Amino acid sequence: MQQGIRFIHKNNENAFGGAVKLISPICSSHPPQLHFLMANPAETPESNPSTPKLESEDDREEINGDEEEEEEEYEEEEDDGKPQTREDAIASRIQAESLFRRMRAAPVPVRVHDVIVKGNEKTKDHVIEAEVDVVREATTLQELLKASKVANFNLQALDIFDSVKITIDSGPPELPGTTNVVIHVVESKSPITGQIGTFTKAEARSSSLEGSLKYKNIFGYGDIWDGSLAYGCDHSAEVGLGMYLPRFRGRPTPFTSRVYLSTQDWLKFSSYKERALGLSLGLIASKYHELVYTTAWRNLIDPSQMASTSIRRQLGHNLVSALKYTFKFDKRNSPLRPTKGYSFITTSQIGGIAPDSRTLRFLRQEVDLRYAVPLGFYRAALNFGVSGGITFPWGSGYKSRASYVPERFFLGGNISPVCSLGGPSALWGFKTRGLGPNEPRREVQDEENGGTYERDFVGGDVAVTAFADLSFDFPVKWFRDRGIHGHVFACAGNMAELSENKYRNFSGPKFLETFRSSVGAGIVVPTSLFRMELNYCHILKKQEHDRAKSGLFMTFSTS
Repeated sequence: MQQGIRFIHKNNENAFGGAVKLISPICSSHPPQLHFLMANPAETPESNPSTPKLESEDDREEINGDEEEEEEEYEEEEDDGKPQTREDAIASRIQAESLFRRMRAAPVPVRVHDVIVKGNEKTKDHVIEAEVDVVREATTLQELLKASKVANFNLQALDIFDSVKITIDSGPPELPGTTNVVIHVVESKSPITGQIGTFTKAEARSSSLEGSLKYKNIFGYGDIWDGSLAYGCDHSAEVGLGMYLPRFRGRPTPFTSRVYLSTQDWLKFSSYKERALGLSLGLIASKYHELVYTTAWRNLIDPSQMASTSIRRQLGHNLVSALKYTFKFDKRNSPLRPTKGYSFITTSQIGGIAPDSRTLRFLRQEVDLRYAVPLGFYRAALNFGVSGGITFPWGSGYKSRASYVPERFFLGGNISPVCSLGGPSALWGFKTRGLGPNEPRREVQDEENGGTYERDFVGGDVAVTAFADLSFDFPVKWFRDRGIHGHVFACAGNMAELSENKYRNFSGPKFLETFRSSVGAGIVVPTSLFRMELNYCHILKKQEHDRAKSGLFMTFSTS
């Protein structure tokens, strides 16, 4: 759909010389294109001080010089069924140029008299009006144009309309200087949508088949109901039913809820499977803030009967009742290849806000800070980031209790730290759950190497990671046109246990001494969905039992 703004002048007068009609969505990221047309300008009273006028002979000559080129376009336009003449087109151009000058010179006062909704057969008026309230606050034409762009974006984001058009029209003749904003929507012809696909989770070295089905706007409140099903090659699976309401009982933010039944398989890494039946409620969801309440009945099982002592102690049923708050501020110009800007995210979680004695009581805090600095050549940029997190049980006897394994931190995984915004997780060259505190499993007989002990990685209560990544374009146009670029990187990270009185043995120097680190270089191929990297990674430092090695790696990362 062509993006732009078109102004059409009618016989009705207002503060800027006629009605302003926006007949194309303005949600384009490019500057809007302005086309000015005037219908029947001779009938507009010359005494109206707001009517644009020709300011100089030079302007007339410039317009006359373009007369033949513009004649056909203007004659095709109609107002009230009457085609424009060449003289009308010239007058329209004159007043359009004058309005341009006024808008550049100073704000053009205007007051929104009414917001009119058209085309919604099923959607409630108040749902649409709530998304376009921003236009009522505009006091100038310039502010109104910006507010219309925001309103258009908000309506498109509801995902229940095939098209949205916003018209800025004249207000009542008896109220000069006013305008009416007309919202014309076309509701989705097919309210049911579905998708199916296969997805590769590189950090877990597994693939999954996922499908979803959505039914939009059943009750006319902008509600979206969806069902999803996912099954992984590692025998993990999830079934979910969700609901989304953009304006629930006049709330300023959307309300979401989701019921799910899931199975996560961590047998390869930590000798347990996690099964959960839960309900998630999205209480607040805005640009910077998110508040989610989750309650779930979870069960940890060990089908292999080979789990380590720490894992066996936590097997069985328990109740999770947690409130999670996230503050996110991201000013980077790209989530996949940032070349400037910064981002900050902090997540606070408290578990155990239900009276049941089997409720897990824990506190968890994560912080992530990123910064990208442009270097001014070959689109080079230096990205660096620091992430940290800590979790701890609370309640009676918390110092001697072990923290819950699924709530601990695990580092490693075949993903890029540049994209993994949210907390400590990724390290180049280290496998999924491939470092940190670990314990031997029950004895396993290995025919090739004799008697060996495999180990379970049990996670840490405190974790810290840091990385630096220098990206740059190649001096070959073919690569630059496709966004293919190179990078060199370095990363480091570590974690430790604090619960069960292990905080007594924790010391800063020892924690720094056991940091893991790696460096490398590679080629990055970005796409609209993910970031693919072919890297050579060299492990600088690792500890005993860590799963890491130097060599070539192919990685896939999403933002």
